[in-house]
Amino acid sequence: MDAPQTITSVLIIGLLSSLHCLGMCGGIMGALSLSLPANVRENRFRVSFFVLLYNLGRLSSYMLAGALAGAFGVEILQILGLDSDNAHRMLRLAGVAFMVLIGFYLAGWFPQLIKVEKLGQPIWKRLEPVARRLMPIKTPVQALFYGMVWGWLPCGLVYVVLLMTVTAGSALQGALMMGAFGLGTLPSMLSAGVMVSWVRKLAQSKNARLVIGLILIVSAIASLFIDGSAEHHHH
Repeated sequence: MDAPQTITSVLIIGLLSSLHCLGMCGGIMGALSLSLPANVRENRFRVSFFVLLYNLGRLSSYMLAGALAGAFGVEILQILGLDSDNAHRMLRLAGVAFMVLIGFYLAGWFPQLIKVEKLGQPIWKRLEPVARRLMPIKTPVQALFYGMVWGWLPCGLVYVVLLMTVTAGSALQGALMMGAFGLGTLPSMLSAGVMVSWVRKLAQSKNARLVIGLILIVSAIASLFIDGSAEHHHH
């Protein structure tokens, strides 16, 4: 997939998968909002400001991880010694394969994908005590730092998208991809404190997940053909 297309796809994955995220991070968001000092909690504007800071912290961690993954992918290709055309093709195929996997997972056909979370357990074991020390959150700076730590929380979907950023082609592309994914998760995370029940119902609806998964799978496979025909025109 070409860069803008991939970034759009990842943004959409973020938006769609945020239904899944609500189950996991919605609770954390709610708890964080409740743990704020009373004078902050009573002011809706201030609560929103803290929630925004948590999420900015989370996004900055995603982008850092994406940059590292993108750079790592480039290193692998150099070790394999592929020329740029073949490298580009391999990255594209791998990216599409990840999109299809995420589609299968969201559709409910590949629940095992969540096992990817185990990869992050060692990192999280080190970071969890840091997160605990930051609680209770009283200042905006604490909120931002807590968000940065929270960005490394083992989440299957985040990890699969992160693996996909290995195919980004550069550290910058990797950071942009993870940033786009994070942006996609923002609407539901920002509203998680004041979660609307119909979104929750939608998140639990098998049919909604199935449709979302299918859209991803079809658009990923279609992108191969669209890119393929574009490549023919170039030559």
